[in-house]
Amino acid sequence: MVADVKIVTVEENQTRSGHTRFVVKDDGGGEYTTFREQIGAAAKAAQGRRARIEYHEAQRNGFTNIYLDRVEPIAGGEEEDALAAGGAEPEEVGWQAATEAAPWLVGSDKPTEAVDPEELFERLKPFKDLVAQDIRDGDDEPEPEDAA
Repeated sequence: MVADVKIVTVEENQTRSGHTRFVVKDDGGGEYTTFREQIGAAAKAAQGRRARIEYHEAQRNGFTNIYLDRVEPIAGGEEEDALAAGGAEPEEVGWQAATEAAPWLVGSDKPTEAVDPEELFERLKPFKDLVAQDIRDGDDEPEPEDAA
């Protein structure tokens, strides 16, 4: 099977027999395993980026194991191009904007007491989501022309 995923984490574990087991997790919650060093190294190199993976499933002792057969970074993706150009992912920029605007979002530019973390998150996340969505949507409005 083939899928295009964002590789979130790659963990290396030593088995009792001394082999290295690589566990690759994607942004959709999928988890893939390989014992092949070359595939594990490719997954580590693609960590944090989008990649095309090939995998197969195998039934063993009543469990379904998902084995990674190939990892190939996807070149020219939007996120990769933005990062290469010195930009950042929309979510990251959104959080940066939200934290900078935090004093105004919680109602004071000079708070006198700490704000509960859950309340702060509830106020910042919608702002972050708006900023990230605006970045993903791009510039839909034309630039106003100077009347001068």
